[in-house]
Amino acid sequence: MKMEYDVIIIGGGVAGLSAALQAKRFNLNTLVLTKEIGGLLNIPNPVENYPGFGATTGMEIIKKIKTHAEKFKPDIKEETVIDCKKKGNIFVLKTENSEYHGKSIVFATGSDRRKLDVPGEKEHAGKGVSYCASCDGALFRNKTIAVVGGNDSAAKEALLLTQYAKKVYIIYRGEKIRAEPMLVGQVEKNPKIEIITNTNIKQIKGKIFVDSVVLDKEYKGSAELKLDGLFVEIGHIPSSLLAAGLGVKLNEAKEIIVDRESKTNVQGIFAAGDVTDNGWKQAIVAASQGSFAAFSAYRFVKTK
Repeated sequence: MKMEYDVIIIGGGVAGLSAALQAKRFNLNTLVLTKEIGGLLNIPNPVENYPGFGATTGMEIIKKIKTHAEKFKPDIKEETVIDCKKKGNIFVLKTENSEYHGKSIVFATGSDRRKLDVPGEKEHAGKGVSYCASCDGALFRNKTIAVVGGNDSAAKEALLLTQYAKKVYIIYRGEKIRAEPMLVGQVEKNPKIEIITNTNIKQIKGKIFVDSVVLDKEYKGSAELKLDGLFVEIGHIPSSLLAAGLGVKLNEAKEIIVDRESKTNVQGIFAAGDVTDNGWKQAIVAASQGSFAAFSAYRFVKTK
């Protein structure tokens, strides 16, 4: 007979671990299923806006939240959920190796990195095209590189890359980058960074490794920009496919629609973090939503 959990949390990032911590504090029998602990925050990039931590990193925040959650002993399994169905009042989740039953679900599945989808991107992935500055930045010492994007993450990536590269371009399709004002100020003051706005990348070129990109308009007299590397930071695609399969409503961006208590339109299903339509993708928001989701799951389970 399969163990039946009060709540199964899919995702082990800030939202999922925060939900697990609170769920166990409500004495719910709790399971976390996740491909990896930490999700997109599991990086050494600097984080300065998580209350109480000061200047820290995503990895350190995850480490401390995980340690805190484990104090209450939820079951945490690094397994990927491949199927999810509802049978009667019970949710049945399948991974590659196991099957789990739960009275409620919290989707804290986060998102995947968005790709440029231009010629040359796939061919040069790992050969000059990267999606993680903290992972690959050291490979570009004294090189000329570019970051595509104009959000907080793009600004942080560019600032991090100045520790290695001799020159960092930020290429953004809008009129001006839309990062937090403090980050914009740091970018504008950094002598290694040059911003190219109102511009898109049409193609990535290079025989083996990246040696240039083709722009959709000329910059300083040429539509081809010589580069040694390109870092793509243009947002994320919500990992909401499993939830949609259960009838959970999504918005046009494929984000899970939730109310202020992290409830979805389906009874017994809750969601938290970057997969939701919260409008502000920050770790502190994910932690708050995870806590709300656990409380809502508790009220649902105890009133059934």
